Amino acid sequence: MRTIIWAVAGLSVFMGGACQDVKRKAGPPKVLLDPSLPEWKEKAPDKFRAKFTTSKGDFTVLVERAWAPLGADRFYGLVKNGYYDDVRFFRVVSNFMAQFGIHGAPEVNKVWREATIKDDPVVKSNLRGWLTYATSGPNSRTTQIFINFKDSNRSLDAQGFAAFGQVVEGMEVVDKLYSKYGDGPPRGGGPDQSRIQSEGNAYLNTKFKELDFIKTARIVPK
Repeated sequence: MRTIIWAVAGLSVFMGGACQDVKRKAGPPKVLLDPSLPEWKEKAPDKFRAKFTTSKGDFTVLVERAWAPLGADRFYGLVKNGYYDDVRFFRVVSNFMAQFGIHGAPEVNKVWREATIKDDPVVKSNLRGWLTYATSGPNSRTTQIFINFKDSNRSLDAQGFAAFGQVVEGMEVVDKLYSKYGDGPPRGGGPDQSRIQSEGNAYLNTKFKELDFIKTARIVPK
């Protein structure tokens, strides 16, 4: 478990639907199933933006590589390759943070939960609107990210949580993410992370239907 210590018209329509069915049956694209592919080795630009289109609206994240180089590179690859599409905000705790990053397909989680990156030094603080990776200990960052709700989260700095990006547009959207499920067990009645890992969105769509989700996440022009 990865937690924070205290993310002809008619013919065309027919063919389009058929293509979508084929895509669904094909499962996740190969790039998401193999973290060793070259697509994941690309160095992030010195500065870039990522736009998240969600069930509550849009928000944009600014990342400067100097803030946390390894974290920025991983985030850039995840967004660029579509990892966060249809991913749920599964852990939203009022006055604390909103967490996401466990994929909706169990076969993707199986490989990415072991694709860890080393820690970055803490350069920027965990203030309101800043993004940080969730961890399960030293050098354990993978794909899970949380967005801080409060400046008081700067207490996480001393624990090694290196902020790598900042919400620069749409923080009001993040504030509205569904939070009534609260934290996960044993602290609250929210989703069990181990079950999300093994069952994916099938589990969340059945047991936690109100969760907000990311429709798409894309790298956008500066």
